[in-house]
Amino acid sequence: MASYKLTIRNGPKVTREKHASLDEAIAALREHTERILAEGDLPEVSMIRTYEPGDQVKARLEISAGGVLRSRDAGIDVMGDGALVPFRGGVFRKELGAGDGDAYAAIAHAIDGEGAS
Repeated sequence: MASYKLTIRNGPKVTREKHASLDEAIAALREHTERILAEGDLPEVSMIRTYEPGDQVKARLEISAGGVLRSRDAGIDVMGDGALVPFRGGVFRKELGAGDGDAYAAIAHAIDGEGAS
């Protein structure tokens, strides 16, 4: 049976979970994403230049299905303004369009080609 690893990077904190099925991993991804969104937006940061909340990645959640180049990995970036940006790939990331507006379905499709409920 395949296993899926969910890695949650929220600020400096990194946690990892294992899930037996893609459906379980997607459900956990959704739950953690909603919890992170409930924390609120990031503030604007001024250093050499000003970084608006939408320019900052607040958290990155990634599901790994294994493989050498991690081509079946996919996840979501939670931006500082609350926007969700789904992506696929581990080493070489590519932003996914959420076609029907469901970022989670786009992630499931990127991992197994069929999607998950």
